[in-house]
Amino acid sequence: MKHKKKHHDELPAFDINDPVLPDWIDEKALQSGGYPYDKKLKREIYEEELVRLQTELVKLQSWLQKSGERVMALFEGRDAAGKGGAIKVLREHMNPRYAPNIALAKPSDREQGQWYYQRYVTHFPTSGEFVSFDRSWYNRAGVETVMGFCTPEETEKFLEETPHFERLIVNDGIRFFKFWLSIGRETQLKRFHDRRHDPLATWKFSDMDVAAIPKWDDYTRASEEMFRRTHSSKAPWTLVRSNDKRRARLEVIRHVLSAVPYEGRDLDAIGKADPKIIAEGPAFSDH
Repeated sequence: MKHKKKHHDELPAFDINDPVLPDWIDEKALQSGGYPYDKKLKREIYEEELVRLQTELVKLQSWLQKSGERVMALFEGRDAAGKGGAIKVLREHMNPRYAPNIALAKPSDREQGQWYYQRYVTHFPTSGEFVSFDRSWYNRAGVETVMGFCTPEETEKFLEETPHFERLIVNDGIRFFKFWLSIGRETQLKRFHDRRHDPLATWKFSDMDVAAIPKWDDYTRASEEMFRRTHSSKAPWTLVRSNDKRRARLEVIRHVLSAVPYEGRDLDAIGKADPKIIAEGPAFSDH
């Protein structure tokens, strides 16, 4: 589906340090960015579906161990899109020894001198593993590009080389998923505000988040170029509307389970995808 281009750089007055959330954010948060539902999924429905899907994930992991198959899933999206929460429920009942999650810090001096993909490749799955990445090499097409941490030439080189790099991953037999969690702007601002004022979640909020607030349109342009250059039949992007974290998490798990032909798979338990929430390719984005 296509959207008219919008520009969002001008915001009403908003002080992230004010503990009172402005009404204009609270009222628009759930349905911002064209979100198709006016209410969140009920908790009891979510928890019932989640148990069924997580049971299937345990079966999937058992099959991976027996077959030696490998799975790798990247989770990308704007800050506060819900990447960490989606990964948490995906891995919650897996054996963590064989389902590591990779969330790399800023590259060291040594890593900065290496081939760009090198520090990620070292974490790729071995036989029987399911590896998730909370952000990935796509940092170069997003935050590094928008914040000026790399040159335009480095961005262009990345966009040119990444489809070839990912073709190697798939050709080697790794079952490869790329998820982009898409949120609206008011949703992001509400989550930033929640983090800023929750003493248990302040570690999730950083100066980088503050710097990103006025750069919404810059991130939109960068992500759309990334989709255009790196979406392919071999390594497609799967976009997930994530204003409602519950629906998003269920659809991520459902997508993985539907794509891998593991032993004992129960398609009735997995259910059908919600095309309003999940789609392959840049069918919708969070501008």
